[in-house]
Amino acid sequence: MTRCIAASLLIALPVLGDVAQAAETPEAPQVRVHSPNGQVRIEVFLQRRQEAEAAPHYRVFFRDQPIILASRMSIDLADGPPLGGACLIESVATRSHRAEYVVAPGKRRQVLDHCTETVVALRERTSPGRRWEVVLRAYDDGVAFRYRFPAQEGWPGLVIAGERTEFSLPDNVRAYALPLNSFTTSYEKYYQKKPVTEIPRDWLLGLPLLLECPGRGWAAISEANLTDYAGMYLARADSRPAVLSSRLSPLPGEPKVAVKASLPHVSPWRVVLVAREVGRLIESDLVLNLNEPCALKDTAWIKTGKTTFPWWNGFHLENVPFKPGLNTATMKHYIDFCAEAGIPYHSLDGIDNIGWYGCQIMPHKKADLTRAVPAIDMPELLRYARAKGVRLRLWMHWEDVKDYMERAFPLYHSWGIEGVMLDFMDRDDQEMVNFLRAVLRQAAANHLTVTLHGMSKPTGLERTYPHLLTSEGVLNLEYDKWDKIGCPPEHEVTIPFTRMLAGPLDFHQGSFRGVSVEQFKPRNEAPLVMGTPSRTLASYVVYQNHLSMVADYPSAYRGHPGLPMLAQIPTSWDDTKVLSGAVGEHIVVARRAGADWYVGAMNDRRRRSLDVPLRFLGAGRYRSEIYADDLETSTRQLLRRSKEVSAEDVLKARLESAGGYMMRLTPL
Repeated sequence: MTRCIAASLLIALPVLGDVAQAAETPEAPQVRVHSPNGQVRIEVFLQRRQEAEAAPHYRVFFRDQPIILASRMSIDLADGPPLGGACLIESVATRSHRAEYVVAPGKRRQVLDHCTETVVALRERTSPGRRWEVVLRAYDDGVAFRYRFPAQEGWPGLVIAGERTEFSLPDNVRAYALPLNSFTTSYEKYYQKKPVTEIPRDWLLGLPLLLECPGRGWAAISEANLTDYAGMYLARADSRPAVLSSRLSPLPGEPKVAVKASLPHVSPWRVVLVAREVGRLIESDLVLNLNEPCALKDTAWIKTGKTTFPWWNGFHLENVPFKPGLNTATMKHYIDFCAEAGIPYHSLDGIDNIGWYGCQIMPHKKADLTRAVPAIDMPELLRYARAKGVRLRLWMHWEDVKDYMERAFPLYHSWGIEGVMLDFMDRDDQEMVNFLRAVLRQAAANHLTVTLHGMSKPTGLERTYPHLLTSEGVLNLEYDKWDKIGCPPEHEVTIPFTRMLAGPLDFHQGSFRGVSVEQFKPRNEAPLVMGTPSRTLASYVVYQNHLSMVADYPSAYRGHPGLPMLAQIPTSWDDTKVLSGAVGEHIVVARRAGADWYVGAMNDRRRRSLDVPLRFLGAGRYRSEIYADDLETSTRQLLRRSKEVSAEDVLKARLESAGGYMMRLTPL
């Protein structure tokens, strides 16, 4: 029985959309698309700019308040004049769409896809008179639009130089921006809060871009269903200070070309999430809804879980009779720990710039993915892991995957390998986007799950390929190994509202060895984290991560009172609710797995007392198991307690600086 179940109701409306006259250009039709609850709408219209002919624009409203002002829609073509000049609206067709489907793994199991969709067919007024379409969708939690390029005479193929879709924002909007160095990026930067009018012209912004809209609520700009196209970024459009424009990642070696495709073709969805409260953005399923249904006939083999990952701790081991490293004894030591603790997976990765299969990592020198280094007896390791009930995962450089996956992936399947991690892509141009699709197809054919590191933001592909368990694309706890700032607590409570809006994120989680912000110093071997043990536990609830790490060394966990709960926290969820939050300050998230609820709270470097209302619970009494900070001593120990509660209760979570609070609620 698969987990890709859907039932849909499609209603073709008898009218050609909600068409009115645009105030900016009285002679031009205006298309309005309303969400099912009527609170969100997107409008497309033709508007003159100075002396130019009427060109396609759009704008977005939430509760009748402007979120996106009149913004240009334009595509630069490498082999002809741009699309987006003077146009005619030839037709408007609208339908209502409602579907339900099951997602596993995910942040909720049952997903509702309910929207109004309108297709606006456009034709250029001037030669060559090309036809193109804008597809609009309005959901209760946001809008999306994409471009369609139909096959037609006189247009042999699509060669896009760039995209100039604008996002014109009100002047008082504040952005949580991720400035990147270039299109070659792993998205590992700190977020910066700025008025949109003060975003520097030379910034290239990664997505999602979170926007605080005073008096109107919150919004976030991202993209969904990135397929056979180039990844989108944002930058200042021109001299207008509050206008951002899309930028596409160029093809390698072709800086003036972003997309090459035959016709017909379609762009990814350009997404604007909206909500009155910022936490509602985290609960949204809009990005998933915009992706294609599950492409796998059977998904029963996909199992989420946690994995050890020795690279993070620098292969640090204590009181062992062997030298830690890429050898059989080290791997067996980790397998023993996994079996003892209930951790289902152990990952073979790398140390001292050498991967487990002998590649030089940086600068990369290729090696054969089917052979382990001589010090690792792979047949013996596979036998040992199988006997212990632990499965192995394999890290690898993407360039070696490109050369060897057709031979290596079937071999891994025969070995019983659980999955693979690809690293160092650092790109989302069309070529890399298509390569990763090929990897996912080959992995699925061999029942291998996939995680992606050194990667840009996700765009919802995990709906189509649910064996894509998690992606990095975020500055995370690995920076505690080498960066003097490290991964500070403010950053850790910013990313749920920014990067996590795009999808699951991997974070090198798991260390209980925390210190205060003032005491922190980076170190490569056995690095320390800023925080408390309860913060570590809470992070497994706050962050959506379907293959989270247990990244520290075994003796750091053995005997720790938090280890049993760490191993038991689920990695896939039936429901998710954000109870409270303030970007960069604190967050409280509740997630359900079966009948049990888990609550995680994290904060910045300020001590905080947070309310935890339990109104999300069902009827009856629950037993709460609470893991909290010890604010009475300076030892940063884990406090445990239990009490009976009900939906009427409001608990008080007291968090240390860079602290946390984690709770499991079980029906009595």
